[in-house]
Amino acid sequence: MGEAAIKLGGKKESTFMDKVKDILPDGGNLNLCLTCGACSSGCPATGLEGMDPRKFLRMAALGLDEEITTTPWVWHCTMCQRCIYVCPMKIDIPRLVYYARQSWPREERPKGLINSCDMALRNDSCSAMGASPDDFQFVVEDILDEYREAQPEFKDMDAPIDKEGAEFFLNQNSREPVTEPDEMVPLWKILHKAGINWTYGSKGWGGENYCMFLADDDAWKSTVAMSIQQAKTLGCKTYLNTE
Repeated sequence: MGEAAIKLGGKKESTFMDKVKDILPDGGNLNLCLTCGACSSGCPATGLEGMDPRKFLRMAALGLDEEITTTPWVWHCTMCQRCIYVCPMKIDIPRLVYYARQSWPREERPKGLINSCDMALRNDSCSAMGASPDDFQFVVEDILDEYREAQPEFKDMDAPIDKEGAEFFLNQNSREPVTEPDEMVPLWKILHKAGINWTYGSKGWGGENYCMFLADDDAWKSTVAMSIQQAKTLGCKTYLNTE
């Protein structure tokens, strides 16, 4: 017996396509894809779940909404945008992936992302590790004192929090103050040696944003807004995203 052919016949209306028309070249013409494979060649998620960026894009072009909005592959994509960089037509595949993620009911999305996003929404620090503003300040001051004493050449080094009028407002991956606080110090040393006027914020210092990777626009906006508002309150001129 021969293998059954996959039939694509009949014009299929694609609701997924409606979402992406405004972000793709030439009004959403996915047929601009040259199938060159450049996107897949450098993608760290190529081959996972039997999928790659080129295959994902061709499925979108064929109107296979159900397949592209249910494949677990979209959660393996790192959103690194290498595919856009190498694509001769500059098709925004990560944006397609983002919309595919949004098609999943929130409760069915990866639990790790859900829990980390929800944790960041629970306090003003926006820390996915659950570290409060007070916890962060305690750790920063403790580690700073330790290094000032142990390394006299950095006795004047500072790691300010809520310093008004600083040039740069920095965020911080909250894993470091919680589990690896010494990892914060090299950046402080660089900023100190360069004479940079900077500050953390007691609010919105959590730099990782799992709500973005969860494709939860409202939660993503909430965490970013908290951080930006603190930077504005302090009168900082430049927001420096260390993540």
